[in-house]
Amino acid sequence: MGRRMMLNFLKLNPEGFGLDISDRSLKLIKLKKIKKKYKIEVFGEISISKGILKRGEIKKVDALSEEIKKLIKKVKKLKTRYVVVSLPEEKSFVWVITLPKMSEEEAKKAIVFEAENYIPFPIGEVYLGSQIVPSLRKNQKEKMEVLLIALPKSTVDPYLFSLKKAGLKPLAFEVESQSIARALVKNETSLFPYLLIDIGATRTTFVLFGGKSIRFTASIPISSTLFTKAIAKTLKIDFKEAEKLKIKYGLSKKAKKGKEVFGALIPILTDLKEQIKRYIDFYHSHISHGFLPEDGSTVKKIILCGRGSNLLGLKNFLAQELNLPTEIGNPLVNLSLTVKECPISKKDLLGYTVAIGLAKRAINYDYD
Repeated sequence: MGRRMMLNFLKLNPEGFGLDISDRSLKLIKLKKIKKKYKIEVFGEISISKGILKRGEIKKVDALSEEIKKLIKKVKKLKTRYVVVSLPEEKSFVWVITLPKMSEEEAKKAIVFEAENYIPFPIGEVYLGSQIVPSLRKNQKEKMEVLLIALPKSTVDPYLFSLKKAGLKPLAFEVESQSIARALVKNETSLFPYLLIDIGATRTTFVLFGGKSIRFTASIPISSTLFTKAIAKTLKIDFKEAEKLKIKYGLSKKAKKGKEVFGALIPILTDLKEQIKRYIDFYHSHISHGFLPEDGSTVKKIILCGRGSNLLGLKNFLAQELNLPTEIGNPLVNLSLTVKECPISKKDLLGYTVAIGLAKRAINYDYD
């Protein structure tokens, strides 16, 4: 009996957590899996000082490691040092390529050569990841799809150094779009293309997802902070007061003040709308649809996440302007967990989308 217990103990895999690193904040989530249901065991967030990161690039490795230590100390109950970490979308290259049907071993060799034709960086200066994408078309026998993800080593290495200095052991790195899709797309499969839009504090990320994979991603400098700055500038008030008005009125146009807030936001929202149209058009005209169902070539839905998506009236504005069903995402959709069972407040939950996606990968990490 003692020997069996020892063997079982040796087979145990250490549980990891997800760490979302962005220019303005750090967010952490650890999940606990009980049968097929998940529980958010630990979570926490801190703001970080300006200048530590800029547009996804780490400028101060030691300062970031100290901020990570501070977050771990704040959440207290975290007993693991194994982590899955986000990498900045704006520094990544994400693309789906088509290859002749071949074995996984053959594909590994072919991908490196093919990647040079697509990646806008010298192949020796990037970390390259790839994944064969299952097709949703049964008659697709001659070709296969492969998801390529590449980031410059100069971007990734400082993340690794910061984590190690903080005493953490990275299990994996992944770009934010992977985490977003894992959190928001039910069963990580869609019969039709979805546009996932993450509106954060410093930028907005577009993730075009179809079938069982990301199709492409893009990042633009429209953000929830930009919303607030526009209100402050137009109404000639300070940032804190503008933030309060943004939360209170959003796009509701209630009373005189609400109309003023709406007027201040319209130029940015019009820009956002046009950018969305542009990327949807790009998908329709440039991306292969041959591995999706026959009628799955057109974007059918927009799903919003990120704290900026809490802006009152934004969902309806985009739905009306783009003539597309638009919904607020549910980052718990793949956790068998209801909002009531979640310890994170409803208004904060959308901001944890990336962290939840990372935590789900961490809890299901394959150590073999």
